[in-house]
Amino acid sequence: HGHSYKLYVTIKGAPNSDECDPKLGMVMDFRDLKQIVNEQIISPFDHAFVLRRTEENSRLYEMLRDRFERIVLVEFQPTTENLISEFARRLQRHLPENIKLHSLRLHETETSFVEWFEQDN
Repeated sequence: HGHSYKLYVTIKGAPNSDECDPKLGMVMDFRDLKQIVNEQIISPFDHAFVLRRTEENSRLYEMLRDRFERIVLVEFQPTTENLISEFARRLQRHLPENIKLHSLRLHETETSFVEWFEQDN
């Protein structure tokens, strides 16, 4: 089955204090954050069939690969809870050193969501 996920990303860091920089007062340019989110999450996962990589699922993968344009194999059961942890790992690896991932909220539906907080991990 499929979902129309919505992802909310919250970062933290010190605002830029360089008076000569046009990004004065920004923690991070939204364009730069969107680029990271797009490269690490949207591009690989949007409109993809996400399937756990197991020996049993390898037969399923063989049957499905001709029917689905995009299949993403992962090392975990692709629940919303596990996806948000994977998304956090991907974002943390690609944020600038002075920026920290504070939280993520991943909506599976309008009223069903999971949250990830840096302080809990």
